[in-house]
Amino acid sequence: MTDFFVNLGMSYEWAWFVATVCGILLIALPLMLGVAMIIYADRKIWAAMALRRGPNVVGPFGLLQSFADGLKVFLQETIVPTAANKGLFLIAPIITFTVALMAWAVIPFNSGAILADINIGLLYILAISSLGVYGVVISGWASNSKYPFFSAMRAAAQMISYEVSIGFILVCVILYAGSSNMYQIVEAQRGFGLGIVNGFFFNILLFPIFVMFLISSLAETARAPFDLTEAESELVAGYQTEYSSMSFALFWLGEYANVLLMCTLNAVLFFGGYLPPLDIGFLYVIPGFVWLLLKILFFFFVFSWVKATVPRFRYDQLMRLGWKVFLPLSLLFVVLTSGWLMFTRFAA
Repeated sequence: MTDFFVNLGMSYEWAWFVATVCGILLIALPLMLGVAMIIYADRKIWAAMALRRGPNVVGPFGLLQSFADGLKVFLQETIVPTAANKGLFLIAPIITFTVALMAWAVIPFNSGAILADINIGLLYILAISSLGVYGVVISGWASNSKYPFFSAMRAAAQMISYEVSIGFILVCVILYAGSSNMYQIVEAQRGFGLGIVNGFFFNILLFPIFVMFLISSLAETARAPFDLTEAESELVAGYQTEYSSMSFALFWLGEYANVLLMCTLNAVLFFGGYLPPLDIGFLYVIPGFVWLLLKILFFFFVFSWVKATVPRFRYDQLMRLGWKVFLPLSLLFVVLTSGWLMFTRFAA
């Protein structure tokens, strides 16, 4: 894209700047539309599983319900509690929303279609996702209210706990791919299973790691059965309790953008990303971003399915799973994976 603007007569610096802005908009605008539609899809899936109809009034089949909800919160007044720290109170949802968008910069949507093709793409995602804790903690503290503060502490402990095991899981993926570059991780999965299947999940060592990553993704995004930040009987609406209008909407958008990101990471790291499921010629006729979109939608359906069917954990069960089960298991698989790779490469 930079070359295109250079050919139009721009200097290289301005061409790079305009191309980067265009790339950001090409990711951010469809993502915002996608977030609106998956909120609708989420509600329809829950409704179907509970034998209800879900949104069906605003627009055909209720498709415009999310936009009606967005208009409603946009027109509401932003209320700041008297005793709150106003500056931090207002900046917290902006941090949450912005951080949720930043991680998409290194996601490969197709061969060559990536905004920032950096060698440490996977480490960048891990670092950016860790920054989401700040928005949560600041919102709970700045509200100067007991329940939001307790919820923020819970959310921070929960996110940090599962990021530890996620980090070790990503080490296993990096070892197999031989790189932390997102594009190279996807390409390493081409024909990985028996020379036919495109995906690390087919490997007997990596499949348990994929299951742990999927469950950790639910915990990292505070989705059911790990939505202890919003346990109605204890914490009302959690760290968002004192928020209204667009500040509440930014939390909502950031949460679903993070859910979409985790669905995308499951697809990219273990299911071949933009590659078709099988390494067969005619399947490559379908554009790569279509395959990636289908995989994201599949994982989002799994997220909604779990939310609609699995009861909420107790907090001690949540922390026990993270520290006493996933952490030692992820460490064990790092040892097994590195040992297996050293053995096979030495034998070769």
